[in-house]
Parts: sequence; structure tokens; C-alpha cells
Amino acid sequence: MKSHRPTVADILALKGKRQLSMLRVVTLEEAEAAERAGIEMVSVPPALLGPAFREVAPSVFAVPGLEYGDFVTTEEYLRAAFKAMRAGGDAVYCAASLRIIRGLRDEGIPVCSHVGLIPSKATWTGGFKAVGKTADSAMAIWNAVKALEEAGAFAAEIEVVPAEIASLISARTSLFMISMGAGAGCDAQYLFADDVLGQNRGHVPRHAKTYRNFAAEFDRLQHERIAAFREFRQDVESGAYPAEPHNVGVAGEELARFRDRING
Repeated sequence: MKSHRPTVADILALKGKRQLSMLRVVTLEEAEAAERAGIEMVSVPPALLGPAFREVAPSVFAVPGLEYGDFVTTEEYLRAAFKAMRAGGDAVYCAASLRIIRGLRDEGIPVCSHVGLIPSKATWTGGFKAVGKTADSAMAIWNAVKALEEAGAFAAEIEVVPAEIASLISARTSLFMISMGAGAGCDAQYLFADDVLGQNRGHVPRHAKTYRNFAAEFDRLQHERIAAFREFRQDVESGAYPAEPHNVGVAGEELARFRDRING
């Protein structure tokens, strides 16, 4: 799959066949690392897209997020979606209304939406906690999935839902289901690079898995940065900097001519 940049059709053809990996990346360095590591899908801020992004990540399937609240009308979402697609996006993330998702679909823009815990709408489901732990709550997720099918989305992130519930839903929908803390019965597994790299100093979700400790490395680098700055200040105070190798030389005769001229 990494031999070419996959299309929506390629992604949908893999539904139910194997799990794909997906990361949230926010820098070109992270995008390049995802490409070289063989990650199939990435979520990105729209501003990251462009020629530089596609130079370092030519074959990842990129889903820029049209963040809820940054846009209001269907026209605003459409303008942002077209801009993101032209910049190198392969689909857009949109958790707005079904009306807006239909508007994007009608213009041929592939949409990945969101069910389960939707952070921008968490007040309706009781805050930042698991969703779908009762039959009634699970049915609400199922109904949302069916509504997204009708609206024309091709995929949906399903977040913090019991694995058994998510698996049943994924097997019965045409949507490509992307699990974030919803078990292995979906079509892709999604984590944030911040959590994978251990550079998130705040709350770490239960579903996150940390593979490296970048926070400790950042602390070490900051310690070294402070030490280097302190040594520079001390060198300036003592006269150790600048030393002869740091200065530009001038021929003796030219220096003498200049001195004579300014002394009048």
C-alpha cells in the first residue's frame, strides 16, 4: 500500500481485511517519520499541508481537520475543504452537522466524521468519558453511524466506545471505522503522536500507548540549553568571548591608514 498514495477507494477496499495505522501529526518532522515508518494514514492541521508536506510524506493518506467552531456555514466549510484538498489533503475531517457533511459530499469531497466521544460536543454525552456502555447509548452511536452513511461520509472516528460495541457497529456499516480507544474490531487504529512519543505532559488517555519518553529528553535539552546560555553570559563578562578566532582580521597597513584618517 505504501508504494503509492492511496485513494479513498483504496482505503475502503481494505475495510474488514486488515487494520491500518493512523497518527495525529503536527510537524513536518513527525509527518516524515510517519512516512518512513510505514504509517498509512495521518490526521493533520490544514496549515501543515503544502509542497513541503508532500515532499517528506508523499504516500500517506492525509486527513486535515476542519475544526468544529472555526467555520459556521456550509460555504465556509466548503472553502476550507477545497483549500485543504488542493494543498495535498486526501479527505477532510468534519464533525459538523449532517447538512454540512451532505454539502461537502455533493461537491465530491471525502469526509471522515466522528461518533462516540466527540470532544467538541462532549457536554451532550456527559463530558470526557466513555460512551456506549448502555444499550441505549450504543444505539445512539449506531443511529449516528447510519445517519453519516446517508449523509455521504466515507469514514468515521469512533472514540472511547466499548470494544464489543465498536466491533459490532464496524461489521455492519459501510463506513471505514477508525478506532481511538474503541478496540481492535474496527478498520484502523488511531493515536496522537504526542502520546506515542511521550511528549504529552498533561492527561494521557487510557487508550494511549507510549513508545518513547521525549518529555525526559526535552527536559535534558532544556537543562543543557540553560547551561550553555549561562556559560555564554559568563564568557562575555570575563572577556573570554569573543576570542581571536571569532574576530575578523585586518592587515596592519590598512589599520594604520584608517587610524591616521580618523585621527585627522
